Amino acid sequence: MTDTLQDLIASAAALIVGLAAGWAVHSAFGRRKRAREQRFFGLPDGSECVLVTHRDSTSAHWSIPRHDALALLGLASIVENCGAHTEVAPHDTGLQGFGARTEFCVGDPTAHRRLAAHMTNLLPGVTVHPGDDSGTDRGMFTIAGTHYRPEPGTVEYVLLARLTAGDGSRPVFLAAGQRPVTHRAAVRHLVRNRARLARKYGTQGSFCLLLKVVNSQAYGPDLVELVADVTKPATAPAGPRAAAKAAAKDD
Repeated sequence: MTDTLQDLIASAAALIVGLAAGWAVHSAFGRRKRAREQRFFGLPDGSECVLVTHRDSTSAHWSIPRHDALALLGLASIVENCGAHTEVAPHDTGLQGFGARTEFCVGDPTAHRRLAAHMTNLLPGVTVHPGDDSGTDRGMFTIAGTHYRPEPGTVEYVLLARLTAGDGSRPVFLAAGQRPVTHRAAVRHLVRNRARLARKYGTQGSFCLLLKVVNSQAYGPDLVELVADVTKPATAPAGPRAAAKAAAKDD
């Protein structure tokens, strides 16, 4: 065997070993990434989750607003990647309590019964205003005495939260916004930033973020700004002092 042939064989062997090692590293990285996502979303292989939305009030039949439907499609891709199974349920259908399976609750808290119940129990520091008879300030958030009024098509707000009922329980994710376009924006933010959120808050941590959707009439759900991490005030009971401060601001 000549030296040239030996060099070719050695080079080919080295290339094969390198490719095998690279594939093994890439596979291991992919498995770790998937495992982190499964822990963050509470979706181990074969688990069940539920996507809860409300009905389109403009339709005579059971249907989902377009932006909400697109938001649910984004969540469905996450569920599929985690190897879990999903069910879509309307907000006014009797469902079990939270914690037994992962839940994604998407909608307008002034019309979405289950979302409103979750916010009352899990985000007591947030007030969602139903609006007056003319609809003024409908959906306005009040958090720690600060009001976040919607300006339809210009500035709208949405809360994105991951909350748990206790150790070992599955999380509930809330996308509670002032218009359907904000729900889609919040889900996009969750999907795009899931790795960063998992690093910051941990795979078992709770958070509540206030997001602002800017100029949705021109940009749809694409232009989103983080206003603040409101986890602490949102999860704290709204005491008399906070209520008095909010009333003073109204005056």
